[in-house]
Amino acid sequence: MIESTDREVSGRRGKLMVREWATPNPGWIALIAHGYGEHSGRYQWVAEQLVGARALVYAPDHLGHGRSSGDRVHFEDAETIVADLDALRQEVAAEHPGLPIVLIGHSMGGMLAGRYAQEHQEHLAAIVLSAPVLGTWHVLDLLEHDEIPDTPVDPATLSRDPEVGAAYLADPLVWHGPFKRATLRAIDNCLLAINDGPTLERPTLWVHGEDDELVPEADTRTGIDRIRGAEFHEHIYPGGRHELFNETNKAEVMNDVLTFIARELNS
Repeated sequence: MIESTDREVSGRRGKLMVREWATPNPGWIALIAHGYGEHSGRYQWVAEQLVGARALVYAPDHLGHGRSSGDRVHFEDAETIVADLDALRQEVAAEHPGLPIVLIGHSMGGMLAGRYAQEHQEHLAAIVLSAPVLGTWHVLDLLEHDEIPDTPVDPATLSRDPEVGAAYLADPLVWHGPFKRATLRAIDNCLLAINDGPTLERPTLWVHGEDDELVPEADTRTGIDRIRGAEFHEHIYPGGRHELFNETNKAEVMNDVLTFIARELNS
């Protein structure tokens, strides 16, 4: 196991806790944007695979998530978190000038990565979107209620491996309460902005599980089709649920991701 170290980064609304996984001879930088309600510590295995491919890996806990500051899972503007990602990017790029940067976003983090890429494409060598919230998202229907009902994430939707769901439920840094209205509105506004934004000109890989009930592939595709650029690749995995990096075929998924990144960095 490769131990991570911690750093603090000044975000727009407070301190961000960032996990860093180092390698002695880095060839590139990987930035990971995690999903709603979770935290960067859940990407330990992913980080180890990236380090094995000579990446320096940085993964922040977003505002209101994990060990970062802010009310839990509460933010009023997704652009705040996009700005936080750029603050981290600027810091690590200054420490390691010349290393190409790959942004990897999962679920809500995929939405944030997509928006970041629209605004800061010049800083990225490639983009990886894992089950990104793009296009439309059925969870936003909760905004129709006067009071947001308590509808926690069903751990069975995460992976075919039951241990993943059990660990998710037992994780004290994972949010297990109801969605926040302000956060849902911020996500809705971000999706609208992405739909009206520029296409992704940097090489992009989209990976998604065919049986993803939390973020259905068909809904994401409506957003992907609006922003996909000339160099766009996708892998849709039969039977895969929401967290492909925690799925029973995670080695296959990671191999596809690393193959894509290696090809783009060497091209």
